Amino acid sequence: MPKEVISSSVIKRLPRYYRFLGELIKQGVTRISSRELSEKMCSTASQIRQDLNCFGGFGQQGYGYNVLELHEEIGKILGVDRNYKAILIGAGNLGKAIALHIDFSKRGCSLIGIFDSNSSIWGQDVAGIKISPASELDSFCLSEKPEIAVLCIPKQNAQQIANRLVNLGIKAFWNFSHYDLRIDYKEIVVENVHLGDSFLTLTYGLTTLINKAQ
Repeated sequence: MPKEVISSSVIKRLPRYYRFLGELIKQGVTRISSRELSEKMCSTASQIRQDLNCFGGFGQQGYGYNVLELHEEIGKILGVDRNYKAILIGAGNLGKAIALHIDFSKRGCSLIGIFDSNSSIWGQDVAGIKISPASELDSFCLSEKPEIAVLCIPKQNAQQIANRLVNLGIKAFWNFSHYDLRIDYKEIVVENVHLGDSFLTLTYGLTTLINKAQ
């Protein structure tokens, strides 16, 4: 495990390594060199070695990487073996899509509760979980002790709900509220997701490509 602070850029690349290695396992690949892996990932061999060396290094000179072992080790670093408990706040279209199409179990989590303030959808089944009133959050968290909250709520409600959840024991937020959550607790982990920003990155690339062709 790492003995010093790892840069955010390295951490953000780990899930991609994990995903590509999982695909190689499905293809029956048992070992791979950093050069071969870099070609598949459109990266560089030196970048891969540098990233993995941040966590001690896993390859053997002349052999490369054992794909299954490397996949498992990166999985442990990412926490996919921990089975964290997660709840989802906001069961609108986005919240339902996340509950239905994100396989939390493959990412070290169990989705155990879905909450919304809209009484017209209380009791609806989403991914095998009944939507509960937001008013039941406190009792649920005190009883079940989830660690992760997925926020799919309006921007104006995000900070208030987040503060409430922190007081109820939530330690990490996957935040889709279009609000850059700034929690005043150092021990809280926040991943703000802005889908619009990702699309603008795409349009920037397309604009650059077109400008070069002109």
